[in-house]
Amino acid sequence: MSLLETSHRKKPSAPVNRQSRSCKVCRLRKVKCDRVKPCHACCAHGYPSQCVYEAIPGDEPISQTGEIRNLRAEIHELRLRLDNKDHRIRSKQRYDYLRQFFSSIRFAPLQEIDHIIGNIRNPRRGWRRPKGAVGKNTETLAIDRVSSDNEDELIPLGNGTWSYGSNNSARSSSSSSSSSSSSSDSSSIRSTPSDDTEASYGRPLSPFNPNTSAIDVFVERFVDAFSPEVNAKAGQAGALRRAAEIRMFSPIIGDAFDAVSVAFFGRSTQDRRIEAAGFQLYPKVLRNLQQALLDPERSKAESTLVTVILLMAFESVERTSDAGVLAHLNGAVRLIQHRGPENHMYGVEHLLFTELRPYYVGAALVTRQPTFLAEEEWKSIPWSAGTTKKDILHHLLDLAVEIPSLLGQSDDFQAATQQPGMLSPHEKATKQAALWNDIADLTERFLQWKGIWVDQYPDGPPREVDPSTPFSPKEDDEPFPIFQCRDLRTGAVFAPPKFLYPDLRLAQTMCVYYAFRLILSTVDSRTPDQAVSPMEQYTLGCGICRSLEWYILTAPGNMINRLAFPVRVAWEVFPAGGPEQCFMYDVVKLVERRHALGLWGSSMPELSPRTGSPPR
Repeated sequence: MSLLETSHRKKPSAPVNRQSRSCKVCRLRKVKCDRVKPCHACCAHGYPSQCVYEAIPGDEPISQTGEIRNLRAEIHELRLRLDNKDHRIRSKQRYDYLRQFFSSIRFAPLQEIDHIIGNIRNPRRGWRRPKGAVGKNTETLAIDRVSSDNEDELIPLGNGTWSYGSNNSARSSSSSSSSSSSSSDSSSIRSTPSDDTEASYGRPLSPFNPNTSAIDVFVERFVDAFSPEVNAKAGQAGALRRAAEIRMFSPIIGDAFDAVSVAFFGRSTQDRRIEAAGFQLYPKVLRNLQQALLDPERSKAESTLVTVILLMAFESVERTSDAGVLAHLNGAVRLIQHRGPENHMYGVEHLLFTELRPYYVGAALVTRQPTFLAEEEWKSIPWSAGTTKKDILHHLLDLAVEIPSLLGQSDDFQAATQQPGMLSPHEKATKQAALWNDIADLTERFLQWKGIWVDQYPDGPPREVDPSTPFSPKEDDEPFPIFQCRDLRTGAVFAPPKFLYPDLRLAQTMCVYYAFRLILSTVDSRTPDQAVSPMEQYTLGCGICRSLEWYILTAPGNMINRLAFPVRVAWEVFPAGGPEQCFMYDVVKLVERRHALGLWGSSMPELSPRTGSPPR
């Protein structure tokens, strides 16, 4: 080979480091990615929060959220300019109109003037507003006035939009809007002045941003109530807030937020028309959810899980049926099991599992059947990615998931012993001993948990304070009922000390702990020196009652729903008509008045873990 040939030989090129421009999910699914964050493929399949890109300096994907924010800011600026111009034109037109009108009636007879003024005040004389009952079965929204004393009223403009308008002008604009709702702009909350009515001027619902839609205001109120911004010592509460941030990428989540937030806003403000509007949106959400659950792929999407949780929140507010909350809760539990533990490691899905895990365990206790949550993979895999860490409450729940199986075993054993000849004496003794051993072992582990996690809590265990010590920071707040119990030795009624907690997480955990111990003690039929005594059961129930005032007055938003299950368990410990149940009844009514939660408006029978109590 010649030297010339050697010099012209092509050298092998070094391998080029090609970095992927697609998101991780699209790469894994081997589908085309449009490099938008979140991309279209992830949004279409219901996983917007899992759309993650590898860091490539100088080549970041386009953020949909940022682009939408910029477009909204530009629209806001353009609307301000247009509004200023329209305002000047309308002001001049009104001035010319009033000047001509004044000239016309200046020398008119008094009778004619009265007739003209009457027509102005009632331009639709003889027109009757539609009447209809506003309730849970309402199909159309009534637009009649709630009170004739209000100068301004909230008027539905169609397509989920609302406007504040003055008396007659608002009604006329509402009527014209309902006839052309298909062409109205769903993002606007202001009524457009009609050509034949100069008085048709609306003002925006939100006093902070004149271009914020009413639905956004309702959603913000709902999120602040059900997902308040709290620190770590209060426990996680950001799942629904995170879900609200991605509702623009999922129609089913968007519709669900619209329905529950409108209904909640109407109930909290005691405006039955707005509440009825939420019910009007509700059937569409149910239809979309049913279609998603029937689809093998969409049933595992985070959008489906978010929608189920939102409907559960809707039931806690509206309580459309006695078993509505439990039905949606059991549906959420079945959906979580269908999705598998590996689908609850990241994002909104992880938060919905970890934050609502006490509810899922409570649902299993009500059904009194073994739960998949007791499997080891469900105790470890959701936390394996380090998204959050297990705290004191989740270590308690790792023990509590074993109670449903013991309840089921006890029910089966009792049913078998009631049928003569079904169990031999040896089989009966063997099953009884196995059940007692499991109960004793779990009770001992509960006590060990308390010694490790509560007695050695970093900020200290709960403290006892005088029952007259006020916890409410406001002097004008409604006084909280004072808990009274009995001395079981003498029968005397007295007010025991209240519990003061260092933070909300410990307060919630202790109430749940008392509830779990009480439920386990109902199947503890060992000898009196081994089993939990009635006096100890009474003390555990009193522990929940002594914790209610501090938690309810301290917890922000509707985090008090986290104590609904312990309250129901404690209710069953006390004798009917006693001072203990009277206290709890007063607390339930106080919560209902303050927070407008339909679930607290009853004795919550569907949350009872007693034998035979779950609704069939």
